[in-house]
Amino acid sequence: MSLNPFFLQGSSNEQFLVQDLINEQLKIYGVDIYYLPRKIFKTDNIIREIQSSKFDDVFMMEAYINNYDGYAPDSDIMTKFGLRLKNEVTLTISRERYEEFVAPFLEGISSGIREGRITEYDFADLITRPKEGDLIYFPLGERLFEIKRVESEKPFYQLGKNYVYELSCELYEYENELIDTNIEQVDNTVEDEGYITSLVLVGTAITATASATIASGSINKLFLNDDGAGYTSIPTVTFSDPPDVSGGDVRATAVAITTSKGNIQSIQRLEITNGGSGYIKPPSITIVGGGGSGAAVTCSIGTTDPFRTTEFSVNSVSITNGGRGYGSAPNVTISAPIGIGTSATAIATIDNTGSIDTLRITQGGFGYTSPPTIQFTGFATVGVGTFQYNEEVIGQTSGTTGRVRDFRVDIPSSGNAVTTTNLRVSLNTGKFIAGEIIVGSSSLAKYVVQSYNTDSYDNPYDINEGIELEADNILDFTESNPFGNY
Repeated sequence: MSLNPFFLQGSSNEQFLVQDLINEQLKIYGVDIYYLPRKIFKTDNIIREIQSSKFDDVFMMEAYINNYDGYAPDSDIMTKFGLRLKNEVTLTISRERYEEFVAPFLEGISSGIREGRITEYDFADLITRPKEGDLIYFPLGERLFEIKRVESEKPFYQLGKNYVYELSCELYEYENELIDTNIEQVDNTVEDEGYITSLVLVGTAITATASATIASGSINKLFLNDDGAGYTSIPTVTFSDPPDVSGGDVRATAVAITTSKGNIQSIQRLEITNGGSGYIKPPSITIVGGGGSGAAVTCSIGTTDPFRTTEFSVNSVSITNGGRGYGSAPNVTISAPIGIGTSATAIATIDNTGSIDTLRITQGGFGYTSPPTIQFTGFATVGVGTFQYNEEVIGQTSGTTGRVRDFRVDIPSSGNAVTTTNLRVSLNTGKFIAGEIIVGSSSLAKYVVQSYNTDSYDNPYDINEGIELEADNILDFTESNPFGNY
């Protein structure tokens, strides 16, 4: 029996009719999905494995769910880490709809596919059809699926042409790709996925404050005559006693700062922690310990007459408030004496929270009649702006970059509690440094990093060390033979 004579079995009009009928059916019985094409930026030069990709374009289109009875059976796998969900779904989309709605936008963004051994012919074919590795957002289950296989010849050439693509999809396993579609329900599916680290930021900076005392016969300045060598640790600096310790004179104290030059550990400088009082001549100074030798130090003192109150020197400084928000050690300014004299100088260091933790004298000055004031002139910033989801943030000292996953300012209910500012980032290129300034590339928000936690925020497999320690208590023939060696 011959074919129906009223059909030409492959004319363009017949094919258009079938395509239109399929498109109409998909719009009636299908569901709206989001199609996310993969942009490839970097591949491995040896095996062409994708190392860097992102999804920042999204197309809504209709698709028919072939799995009418739910996700594919037997797709859940029991592993040593627990139950692994590999839900699978098969979707059918219109060939015409894809080629007219999606493909024209991919010609300018799929250049990354050229890497590897793909010919121009193959490249053109990949643009005009869905690609393995692209993502599908399935709104009914609020899940992302990755296309594992594209069937383009099923049904097989009805009236001489194929009209649909059948997409075999598997539940997407996040591998630190960047997903930024600006569609909240899509982006939120991976907001807490991947290696995410957390930073505590300084929301409001506080300027540090300090006070000073003055005395006669205190150390004015230390002179490092010989920096010595071989110091593997910090040596001890000891001053001889002033003449009348029992009468209230105070012995001076100082610390040594070591450095390494040409693989030789030596003393870089000495900092006065207390200039003492009551010295009538420069005391003797000894430097012992630290594994080295050869260092020699002398000093000068201020006035030796306690009644000449116009010639006192600064003998101690103390921190009254360490402040908060210093990205680097601030400059210390000590007010000058009134009239004739020289200003005292000091140096400060900060801890890993951006607060001043040490303040030491480098020169006691001369000619003070009253304790001077101390000011810190450096970078103490007030947190500015709001980081945006998925924007790149840059550490100004370390150069480390990351992508914002969450930015939150927790305002306490009680007035005495401190406001905490937290930032979670992923796709880090390195490690951020406590105390550095971090800036958003789009929002230009600027904060100081108070602390940085390198542990993943939610990665369930970042406890390998703990697993290994537990495994040591279990019989393991791969590491050693518990019965001894023959």
